[in-house]
Amino acid sequence: MIIKLLRCTLAKVEQLAYLLAVWSFLVLFLQPVIAAYLQIDKVEIITALINICLLFLTIINRLLARRGTTDRNLLFFDLIMLALGALLIFYSAKFVIFFLLARQTWHILQYFLFHAFDGRFYRALAANPPVSLMLSFALVIAVGTVLLMMPSASSDGKITSFVDALFTATSATCVTGLMVNNVGTYYSFVGQLIILLLIQIGGLGIMTISTAFAIVLGQRLTMKMESVMYQMVGGNQRLDVLQLLKRIVIVTILIEVAGAALLYIRFSAHNPPLQAFYYSVFHSISAFCSAGISVFPDNLMGYSSDVLMNLVIPLLSIVGSLGFIVIIDLSRYLFTGKKGRKLALHSKIVLITTAALLGFGMLAFFITEYWGAMDGFPFAQRLLASWSHSVNSRTVGYHTIDVSLLGRSSIMISLLLMFIGASPGSTGGGVKTTTFAVLVLSITSLLKGKKDLVIFNRKISAANIRQATSLVVLSAAIIFAAAVILLSIEPFSFDKMIFETVSAFGTVGLSTGITPLLSAAGRLLITLLMYVGRIGPLTMIYAFAIKRQAVNLGYAEEKIAIG
Repeated sequence: MIIKLLRCTLAKVEQLAYLLAVWSFLVLFLQPVIAAYLQIDKVEIITALINICLLFLTIINRLLARRGTTDRNLLFFDLIMLALGALLIFYSAKFVIFFLLARQTWHILQYFLFHAFDGRFYRALAANPPVSLMLSFALVIAVGTVLLMMPSASSDGKITSFVDALFTATSATCVTGLMVNNVGTYYSFVGQLIILLLIQIGGLGIMTISTAFAIVLGQRLTMKMESVMYQMVGGNQRLDVLQLLKRIVIVTILIEVAGAALLYIRFSAHNPPLQAFYYSVFHSISAFCSAGISVFPDNLMGYSSDVLMNLVIPLLSIVGSLGFIVIIDLSRYLFTGKKGRKLALHSKIVLITTAALLGFGMLAFFITEYWGAMDGFPFAQRLLASWSHSVNSRTVGYHTIDVSLLGRSSIMISLLLMFIGASPGSTGGGVKTTTFAVLVLSITSLLKGKKDLVIFNRKISAANIRQATSLVVLSAAIIFAAAVILLSIEPFSFDKMIFETVSAFGTVGLSTGITPLLSAAGRLLITLLMYVGRIGPLTMIYAFAIKRQAVNLGYAEEKIAIG
């Protein structure tokens, strides 16, 4: 009888935790209002302790319930959160409230997604993966916007405006890097952690993370969800989804840890150990995820002559821009030792196109900016700056030279590299290297009088050619429309506005310095461009396309004049 009563009582604990989540949000978000009536320090400590107590009771309830594998996974997650909260209470009550609020928010979302209305909402999303992808990004951006509006997220304790918070959250989640406020000076440590978390989520890909959570929560993936997962990472369906996710996470952790270790060598020379560690982790994640966001006021311009920084940061960016499947395929080719093993056609095209673009960009910038933005640099520094800008222009957004000093020819070269961008299934944006490669092959085949597109003794399908052409035309149309609107509402010159537009769409993050000067309407339009550029124009078309029943009917073929 006592045990039964205890179970009934503990069953209500989860509901109390959800109510407490509302109060926790108010404590973090409306801190100035609460401080006017109560002692905010005591309120934070009491709120944090109540959160920890309720989480402890929730764990006891789960132990008594014993509902199977899914609950064991949730129990393990809650135990980690409890241990984290117990440790953080000695450092800062705000951190405890923040992390436990994130835990409660996730459980609320999980309930509405998988259990509310008999799971109809989840089934509807599973039936249309492109819509799921768009809504997933929008949800993360919305949560990030709210978190960045908290007073504790800014260094001066003020509430960031909605437009600025939305812009920053979108830029971080879409791994773009354009900023209206300086990350290192405007945002507090909490705000910087929020931005870093958004970068990591956006870099891995929302579908990757949401699929992983669905598997952890015991949800069975539909064939459509599995298909879009493969498309997101550029893979094929010969790999198991769970195996693919494990490899992606392992690869990401290994690369980011290795990058942070190398960067620590440089940052530890001028900073205390803890601060150097933080700088190393932040810039390693930001570089691999192609975000290009730095905590330094001048980005990486202070390291323009540093060999280590100009090798590690670009290398992280290049690896991140290749795509997870290419990285996995390359690691197999180099380290498995199997005789006769060959790289996949996709990997070969990505590697060759990436190398060609990097070499072209480095040579072009070295020539065009030798007496321009790099005037006065020693020869070795000119080489490093040209190399870094070639890498950064494709997807990253870090810069070691003043972008506002670039000449018109360099601007045109940067626009081309930003428009092409990274590779499919990578952390970067743009129309992708494979799209550019297919168009180049199409032109060369036309010049040679060949009907088919053949490379490495393999024929490129007509569907790929159609997708590549459609993607380029659609992307150019979106950039054209956005540029026309921005030129109508903003006072800046044509070259600055078109540079900002292509940088936002390609999720690159380079700017000539006009981002903080944009109007509210201009910032919202750039925000929309970053969102569209990250999810991809074709994804939007597939999401909203009207599906009609196919009719088995053929039409007479007729040629028209072209060119």
